[in-house]
Amino acid sequence: MICVSIGRGRHKHIIAEHKFLVEQGAKLCELRLDYINGTIKLRRLLENRPGPVVVTYRRERDGGRYNGDEQERQMVLRSAIAEGADYIDLEEDIATSIPRYGKTKRVISYHNFRETPMDLEGLHYRMQRCDPDIIKIATMANSPQDNVRILELARNSEIPTIGLCMGDMGMPSRILGGRFGCPFTYATSSNERTLAPGQIGFRQMIDVYRYEEITDDTELFGVVADPIGHSLSPHLHNAAFIAQGMDRRYLPFRVPREHLGIFLNEVCPQLGVKGLSVTIPHKEAAAKFVKVADEAVQGVGATNTLVFGEGGPYGYNTDCQSAMESLDTILPPERRGESLEGMRVLMLGSGGVARGLVWALIQRKASVVISSRTLENAEELAIQFKCRPIHWEDRGSVQPDILINGTPVGMHPNVNESPFEKRWIKPKMVVFDTVYNPEQTLLIKEARQVGAKVVTGVEMFVRQAALQFKYFTGVETSRELMRSTLKQLTGAVRTS
Repeated sequence: MICVSIGRGRHKHIIAEHKFLVEQGAKLCELRLDYINGTIKLRRLLENRPGPVVVTYRRERDGGRYNGDEQERQMVLRSAIAEGADYIDLEEDIATSIPRYGKTKRVISYHNFRETPMDLEGLHYRMQRCDPDIIKIATMANSPQDNVRILELARNSEIPTIGLCMGDMGMPSRILGGRFGCPFTYATSSNERTLAPGQIGFRQMIDVYRYEEITDDTELFGVVADPIGHSLSPHLHNAAFIAQGMDRRYLPFRVPREHLGIFLNEVCPQLGVKGLSVTIPHKEAAAKFVKVADEAVQGVGATNTLVFGEGGPYGYNTDCQSAMESLDTILPPERRGESLEGMRVLMLGSGGVARGLVWALIQRKASVVISSRTLENAEELAIQFKCRPIHWEDRGSVQPDILINGTPVGMHPNVNESPFEKRWIKPKMVVFDTVYNPEQTLLIKEARQVGAKVVTGVEMFVRQAALQFKYFTGVETSRELMRSTLKQLTGAVRTS
């Protein structure tokens, strides 16, 4: 079950939002009293309520907004119990001072916005002595391993326990809570109104992750990155799973560089992850964990796709094939899929995406010039693939046939930036921007304005995602479905 948190300043807005959420299918809502401006009118909130509620009155030190007298706060909590609230949230340090009464169920909670304590079992045992119906432990994830620790705590508890990690790194625990026996998880009414770090919108939990339908048999996949909030891959892959009728889910995993080994070697097996998309900044590091690599991974030294299985993990690089297929859509017929000998390509960037594209271009005999904001990185890549590096400040002096942006410059939210000045773009150029959000980057817009041919990042992203999907599942998916899903997301106001 999903408990949707409502935090509004006025009673009428709480009541209206509660009614709307129940109409949308919410089975339980949390009323955050600490968001209310002025005097709290419990009877108004609880009389004729459209569905069950958890009443919460959170202190600032526990992540709430209340900073007044503690005795007054506890009096309001007692009043909520007397008024017949379905659930009351009581912090573990005050729970024993507020006795059980009537049919109200007690959620004994603990919040830690700094870390996930090492002794979770000891904390849980202490909370068991507070007369709980449900124990809730919400902690900050500082390692991907924290998700596993807190979910296993919930799974092994005899008392119903909500275990979740906060922050972007903790999002998997919110999505997988039901699978590990949590009586409910928390979501926000919309992605623009998060009441705790890492909360996911209710509609996204229902429509994208299908939270209520996740079981022990559900196969898990995901994208590993840092940061992760910008990734739209979960929307594409989960839409494809739904279209194919597959009991699979694709999750976001934020993993810092220093935790990649622990994540791949320990967390993925513990959670049962079957496959991963790999993106910034892990493509090169992840290749070191691959046991069976395709030709592109061997040549590039970077992977964007991992599949776990016997003898694995298996590593693939779908960037290479998808980039060349995307480029072919705009090239003359005689060049499509054929040699690019005699064509000069200016590659902007030297990271995982750029590395894959340079390798693919060299296979087709293109003449490649590499320019990166860090000259040493450009030189290293150029030496590896026998290309020519140039200073970032000199990139405008090159007159390429094909310009490729392999940097994140222009990516949401920095949509007013371009890695290449408009005055350097010529009508005869092909301009290929690997950034897909937004599709119409400033670079693409300015290239169109001068009459250059363009290839957007959406074309490449969809192709590589569809190829990843095939590696994950063994079957083809609809590129058009992925393309329409992506364009709907990037063409609208951001909601995730």
